Amino acid sequence: MDFGKVITAAVTPFDDELKVDYDAFQKLIDYLIENGSDSIVVSGTTGESPTLTDEEKLKLYRAAVEVSGQRAKIIAGTGSNNTEKSIELSIKAQELGVDGLLLVAPYYNKPTQEGLYRHFKMIAESVKIPCMLYNVPGRTSVNIEPETVARLSEVKNIVALKDAGGNLDKTSLTKILAPKIDIYSGDDSMTLPMLSIGAKGVVSVASHIAGKEIKEMIESFERGELKKALDLHLKLFDLFKTLFIITNPIPVKEALNQMGIKVGGLRPPLCEADEKTKRAVSECLKALNKI
Repeated sequence: MDFGKVITAAVTPFDDELKVDYDAFQKLIDYLIENGSDSIVVSGTTGESPTLTDEEKLKLYRAAVEVSGQRAKIIAGTGSNNTEKSIELSIKAQELGVDGLLLVAPYYNKPTQEGLYRHFKMIAESVKIPCMLYNVPGRTSVNIEPETVARLSEVKNIVALKDAGGNLDKTSLTKILAPKIDIYSGDDSMTLPMLSIGAKGVVSVASHIAGKEIKEMIESFERGELKKALDLHLKLFDLFKTLFIITNPIPVKEALNQMGIKVGGLRPPLCEADEKTKRAVSECLKALNKI
């Protein structure tokens, strides 16, 4: 499975009553595909997965598969801190025709490395579609160590890693120990540095705003046009940082709404952007000629 270079972790649009707006979601998927996304993660962290019901997640997977029409791969965020529930959701997602799964490290439980290995192995072996591991210790309080990724790379359908660990040394070691695994940057601002040590691409939030530019940056790097890649990185750097000045996905939803791509508000315990954040987002978008 080739998930491509630019994978967008899609937001989940809500209506005025904070119910999932499936029509707006399908329009968003269409927009993302037209603007550089090779694959789309549905119901990941950026999609506010903790506040979505399983029924809503399944309807989102179905809607994404329907509208994508195989123009992009659909990756279902089915991981959680409950192995049995993750398996159940993963099997149902596979039945709906998604192309792959994103499996986040279990949060709050703080499992050992052996626990992580068994958790991911059990989920992956319950399905036949490709699985991407998601290491994000800033949110989960646990790190998937390179040695554990190497063990998991022997499971035939564990094929990729979204690495938001922020540690290039560990990314390098993962590349050495698990050469079969495709590594994707889990932080937009780290994409260019991670490409230099063998990453394939990015699972991006900023691609909601600048998907074509991010793809151009990656492809420029691959062609050896390093100055062009760096120039694009620096051009987009303020966007990369502004989208995380407060908790994701608050700024990116604010940005999309300002751009006229209506995605609504956020479900509690998240809340709308404050005035300072709104101004920062607006200034960033104006600088990039997005509004």
